[in-house]
Amino acid sequence: MPRAGSAQPIPAPPRTPRTRLQHLATVLLGALFLSWPAFYNGFPLLYPDSMTYLDDGRTVARAVFLHQFSQYYGVRSFFYSLGILPFHWNITPWPIVFLQSVMVAWVLWLVVRSVTPRRTHLLYLAVVLTLSLLTGVSWFSVFVMPDVLGPLVYLSFYLLVFAPETLSRAERFSLYPIAVWGITAHATHLVLAAGLILLLALYAAVERRRFLPRIKSVAETAAILAVAAAAQLALHGYLYGKPSLNGERPPYLMARVIADGTGRQYLETHCPQVQFAICNRMPLHSTDPDDMLWGDDGAFAGASDDERDQMGQQEMPFVKAVVRAYPREQLFKSAANFRDQLKAFGIYGFDPSPWLLDQFNTVLPQARSSYLASRQQRSLLPLDQFSAIQSFAVNASLVIVAVSIPLLWRRPNPKLIGLSVIVVAIVIANALLTGVLSMVDDRYGCRVIWLIPLLAALFLLHWLDSWEAGKQIQVRANQEKPA
Repeated sequence: MPRAGSAQPIPAPPRTPRTRLQHLATVLLGALFLSWPAFYNGFPLLYPDSMTYLDDGRTVARAVFLHQFSQYYGVRSFFYSLGILPFHWNITPWPIVFLQSVMVAWVLWLVVRSVTPRRTHLLYLAVVLTLSLLTGVSWFSVFVMPDVLGPLVYLSFYLLVFAPETLSRAERFSLYPIAVWGITAHATHLVLAAGLILLLALYAAVERRRFLPRIKSVAETAAILAVAAAAQLALHGYLYGKPSLNGERPPYLMARVIADGTGRQYLETHCPQVQFAICNRMPLHSTDPDDMLWGDDGAFAGASDDERDQMGQQEMPFVKAVVRAYPREQLFKSAANFRDQLKAFGIYGFDPSPWLLDQFNTVLPQARSSYLASRQQRSLLPLDQFSAIQSFAVNASLVIVAVSIPLLWRRPNPKLIGLSVIVVAIVIANALLTGVLSMVDDRYGCRVIWLIPLLAALFLLHWLDSWEAGKQIQVRANQEKPA
């Protein structure tokens, strides 16, 4: 029996074939809400890397299914390329919008329902519509990039660890392929997922009272990670003859420390004595690691194949040497990069690109005219305005979360506590990983920052649900009082 004055959530209504159809229709409507930036743009949103993902799928598929091997498969995630290949076949990327929007809508449906099982359809649509208009989740749902899959991994882990009782068997099984694909879709997703599992294991140990069921759920997420890692190792081993989690990864960290200035200073001072291949690419003028890797005159892009191989092999010895030579300077620079990345989450990165347009001739020749008519290609997307809207939404959400924490302390809700731990950890770890090890970029922050407004919305729904449940309990108590 609940104690007087407590507000116990009312269980969700039983699931019938009719309610399942209603759920499906609601999720599809949510996916439509999330798709609006593509319709507004007149074409799915693209990034230069999008064309690589679209093109590499054919090469990898020929190797996997037809045993027609190639000398080069690209440097992006093969699993994302393979996953989207059946949805475009190098004809049109529009089906990818449907795929990603439905996946996001589905996971959000399960998350919202886990917190507020009553009137879920209406409240879910309110949450999705609000997020789609005020945050970047809708922009990334229609973005032909794997960025949106990372948050789906973290939300799936929340559902499996903190809300397993809200999932049917089919719903639980639906999360497995989503999480595996999300982890394999980008290297940062794998690292963040691994760190999150360690954090959840620590949380289960601290919680103690629910240690056994919680650690069992954490083991389930660890099994998902193991499957994803094994798939990476197997595919790279099949293609290259050597198992690897990263494949032919460019030396991101080498470019990062050189751009920070410490690496450049080390090279200018020590190149006469050391035998690093990067010394052959001196002098280095760019302070942008992206330019150093991919620019026409970049140290990596302009190097020969042998020099690139040497740079990859010498990356970690070079970085260790730089850190040993300038530990204090590198620490301060990395801390500044982390701070800057934590504050960088604007809806940017959708500018027109001449290289991207040129790739249409070989990657999506039939869709070139449609892309030329898009707002993205004509630089007509109001990115500054939507970035300002998202900034306001995030700041307002932080206030809501801060106000809700004392209330949550008095009336603990394990689901919201668990989701809060995950969201805060992911936002911080994402900024640390990308800002310190790669580069500061609004796209990196924007792909996870919408989790904060989602958390704030769930807090509000929880308090609304608790308030209504408390009122019903009070009404029943008054009715049971003797006359």
